[in-house]
Amino acid sequence: MSQTLQPFSCIYSPNVPELLTELGCSLVISTYQAGKLVFISAKDKTKLVQLGKTIQKPMGVAFDGERLAVAGKDNVFLFSSAPLLAKGYARQPDTYDNIFLPRAQYYTSLLDIHDLVWINDKLLMVNTRFSCLCWLDNAYNFLPFWKPEFITALMPEDRCHLNGVAIKNNKPAFVSMLGVSDEPAGWRNKKTNGGVIIDVDSGEIVLNNLAMPHTPRIINDALYVLLSASGELIRVDINSGKFDIIKKFGGYVRGMAYYKGFLFVAYSKIREKSSAFSDLPIAATSKEAGIGIMHFESGNIVGEIKYQNSVEEIYDLQLIANTRPGMINFDQQEKDLAISLPGTAFWGVITEEK
Repeated sequence: MSQTLQPFSCIYSPNVPELLTELGCSLVISTYQAGKLVFISAKDKTKLVQLGKTIQKPMGVAFDGERLAVAGKDNVFLFSSAPLLAKGYARQPDTYDNIFLPRAQYYTSLLDIHDLVWINDKLLMVNTRFSCLCWLDNAYNFLPFWKPEFITALMPEDRCHLNGVAIKNNKPAFVSMLGVSDEPAGWRNKKTNGGVIIDVDSGEIVLNNLAMPHTPRIINDALYVLLSASGELIRVDINSGKFDIIKKFGGYVRGMAYYKGFLFVAYSKIREKSSAFSDLPIAATSKEAGIGIMHFESGNIVGEIKYQNSVEEIYDLQLIANTRPGMINFDQQEKDLAISLPGTAFWGVITEEK
């Protein structure tokens, strides 16, 4: 008799819990298809544990060591670290070494926000629906910062499917998009080979004819990009406009993070009934979602996590420098009891009104 799998069941290489333990970190992934932000940690050197928090259509995730930001369907959610409260968390005492507390919820409307990144005290957002980079703002739904030169007007039309940003010297340096178009959803006309990388400062296209580029990242002073439609990790030569294929994965790659000599790359299952994805070159092999762990210097895959159910699509992936982080969501009563201030923290109690 086959055993029914629990939701979010996954299998993983035996060495993955030990690797996370030695690195002293946890993973956090966003899966908008499942509506969850999922923390993946090592319970010990042989077993992984997961903590899932419900967020409607989570996509971009940004973490700066203290603050965690998550882009949702029409909101951006901000959390902050409170390690002094972790041990005394009543629901699971002596379990976590950090706990994220809810701080603010910004209503942005339907911007289809993809990548997020903290730059000093500001949150930069990749605003896919309006084809621009923008800032999270207190007064407006967003504050425009940069758009490609070929975009003639900021309109909610997803003209080029701008999706990713790479940061260098604390500034946006390069962006990825699926097509050069000034028409509503015009990127779809050449979705499998129309992708480009653009230099933010000059506005020039540095690489074109790409297979759905996502997740541009500067690692060791070099630009790396995921080509989702071909399942490839590439390293870009900015000067020549050429690239080298570093690794080919078996799925629709999107979302990666570098940490202490290892590159964590997320891959997704292709939506079989989607007009945008079902006919991609990688469709035949994109049958599951998971995370590949590559030793960066050698290029060898040293571990893998594969989901057996619940998770079909992963958008973003970040590394958290805690062995077992927890989180209190905006809808949990515990948020009213947690009090954190510089140098100290308290768990309060609910008292009856007199």
